[in-house]
Amino acid sequence: MSVGREFDLVLVGATGFTGGLTAEYLAASLPSGARWALAGRSRAKLESVRGRLAAINPAAADLELLHADTTEPDSLLAVAESARVVVTTVGPYLEHGEPLVAACAAAGTDYVDLTGEPEFIDRMYLAHHDTAVATGARLVHACGFDSIPHDLGVLFTVGQLPAGVPLTIRGSVRSNAMISGGTVHSGLGQLSRLRKMRQAALARKRTEPPTDGRRARIRNGVPRHDSALATWLLPMPTVDPQIVQRSALGRVDYGPDFTYTHYAGIKNPLVLLGAVIGVSVAAVAVQIPALRRVIGERIPRGTGPSESRRARSWFTVDFVGEGGGQRAHTQVRGGDPGYSETAKMLAESALCLAFDDNPPTAGQVTTATAMGENLLRRLTAAGISFTVLSGSRVPAS
Repeated sequence: MSVGREFDLVLVGATGFTGGLTAEYLAASLPSGARWALAGRSRAKLESVRGRLAAINPAAADLELLHADTTEPDSLLAVAESARVVVTTVGPYLEHGEPLVAACAAAGTDYVDLTGEPEFIDRMYLAHHDTAVATGARLVHACGFDSIPHDLGVLFTVGQLPAGVPLTIRGSVRSNAMISGGTVHSGLGQLSRLRKMRQAALARKRTEPPTDGRRARIRNGVPRHDSALATWLLPMPTVDPQIVQRSALGRVDYGPDFTYTHYAGIKNPLVLLGAVIGVSVAAVAVQIPALRRVIGERIPRGTGPSESRRARSWFTVDFVGEGGGQRAHTQVRGGDPGYSETAKMLAESALCLAFDDNPPTAGQVTTATAMGENLLRRLTAAGISFTVLSGSRVPAS
């Protein structure tokens, strides 16, 4: 266990765009007396970030700068052994992520990242979950827009429904934001590795222990109009449903039989048609390496929109849950999802692991199982809203 460590928290990747935003949020939000550090390959770049942070919080001028290089496992183990929590924004995670996960699992250090890559998450479970269980480390992936609004939004919705009954929830996400470069490259990598992604998922399924008789399922939806939400729904092939499913299996309050369906919400049916065609074309195109490179070059990694563009961005995720004759419509709402709010979610996840009295868990866990209501309270206080829009009885059929 990570008792008596030099640092409460170490951030790896602060020299990147989202990592820089995360560092700025931490500099402004860490409690007095918190001990933290920055880690990366280039000391010169880290010094530049530290100077920027000192303008936000003068105490940041004395931040320790640690060497961390994914090609040097010893450097990562030294970082992990110095910290209670390690935060990383260095992706794509399939390319760069495993050495740091391995170091944290071995050192008994809590770990959080931003990945939305299902294959990476499954492979990390196979390789490092048992070690983390033995050392007490909590490995929490997908702590940004993938997948906190969906994971905690479902948790919030479950709380509005009767206990101990089968539950069905559908989520619908909408946003006007620019997609991040990191998300584009992660998505391209996953689409080009569909067979390997399925293999990793099947291998994980074979090794996971059986549940206690409860069931949690993902339902594959179809494009359709949702009268309750007054929007068209397009199924989204993201990591979010898998995260929600694992939370449902890890928490008894999701009931004996839980089902989740995940969509993008689109108001204009012509946009829906274009999205279906675009996703289909992209899935074929990325199988060709030259085309995949061209697509990736259009949105480079490590860059992002201006502060004014981020200030105009927003997201909503609507949930409609039913169970025990009751229906609840809830909504999660926030600002720019890919950058500003993602940095906030990641930072608050790390702070929650470091300083809150969370449920006793270890191994690869989700935000809902590792932090749950504590993280909900933190994010609400930080300006991300979780709201009940309506609740009613479901008419008998």
